[in-house]
Amino acid sequence: MSDSKVSRHLAVTMLALVSCQLGLHACMSGMRVGIPLLALSENYSKLSLGFVVASFAILPAILALKFGRMTDRLGYHLPSFLSATMALTGTLLLVLSQDLWAMIIAASFCGAGSGFGMIAIQRTASRLTSSSAERVRVFSWVALAPALGGLLGPLLAGSIIDHWGFRAAFLSLAAFPVMSILCAAFVPREAIAHPIKGTKTVPESSLELLRDLPLRRILLINLVVVASWDAHGFALPILGHERHFSATAIGAVFAAYSSATLLVRLILPFVSQYLPKRYLLIGSLSIVGGIFSLYPFLPSVWMLMIGAAIFGCVLGVVTPIIMTFLHESAPPHRQGEVLALRSMLNQTSLTVLPLLYGVVGGLSGAATMFWVMSAALFMAAWQSRYFSYQVAEPQHKTASVN
Repeated sequence: MSDSKVSRHLAVTMLALVSCQLGLHACMSGMRVGIPLLALSENYSKLSLGFVVASFAILPAILALKFGRMTDRLGYHLPSFLSATMALTGTLLLVLSQDLWAMIIAASFCGAGSGFGMIAIQRTASRLTSSSAERVRVFSWVALAPALGGLLGPLLAGSIIDHWGFRAAFLSLAAFPVMSILCAAFVPREAIAHPIKGTKTVPESSLELLRDLPLRRILLINLVVVASWDAHGFALPILGHERHFSATAIGAVFAAYSSATLLVRLILPFVSQYLPKRYLLIGSLSIVGGIFSLYPFLPSVWMLMIGAAIFGCVLGVVTPIIMTFLHESAPPHRQGEVLALRSMLNQTSLTVLPLLYGVVGGLSGAATMFWVMSAALFMAAWQSRYFSYQVAEPQHKTASVN
């Protein structure tokens, strides 16, 4: 196959993968708007609302490792179909019933559909590449799906709720996982190596993966990045409230962050081959650490918007690089499991960290949260200096596709 045909084949496959995840994430994002609004309209308590919102992360935190192992065994298509079916079931459940238990189950299914689908898509996309530069580019394309889905799903859900009500909104969101199922047909099937019939395999413990120092280090750096994103979302409203900024002004700061993240992810696929990953990771983490240390001293909304935009740009660059290092550090036959381990750690931290931030923010204010996070980011940047020596490029052969 000529280089042009290979490039065209990869482009079609990537478009299909991004479309699959766009459908799942848009569905989940729309449900994250629709379900809490439904709970509030039904006059459920704030505690009940907390359980509903937490339900989006429950199944990904508990079952991600099992799902990751499934993708290693079965490839992309069956796991992606199961993910889309879970999301579709969640939306249709709320068309039929709108009591509290239906909301909790629907939130769990839609959160699992998006989280599990991302594991399958990231694993498949990375195994279609043959070089480190290609992986950064591919992970940049994959990262567009959550950014676009996070805009499209809530806009659709909110507008339909206002005009036609909740059932119509949930029914419209069901179109997204259906789109994911249809787009999966354009993803080539992976040639999976099955064990010889009659042989018994001993399941490998996921804890064994953490014995590998480069993998342990990149997972730790990933957790710091996730924590910084969560701290940013938690502490900025507190900082704005302390300075008596309006809700519109605080919203504008978040909009600057989201817009910058989306913009850099649109640009990164075209320039990733010219970027030195190791130094870019060190520099990006250091820049974010510096931004976090300066946040408490920024006096105006406009300066906070500039800081948030820089943070969004850097985060948009860091995530594909972390995913590339994660792929190259993982054993070839356990890449789905490693991605699932990352997802499980992320979901757990997103559940636990807000409680910690609440304690710290309540005791000493938003400034302390930013400074603690700044120190953690500088430590992560220091750890990043090891990667070019411990991760081969490329380390593993990619899987063939038919």
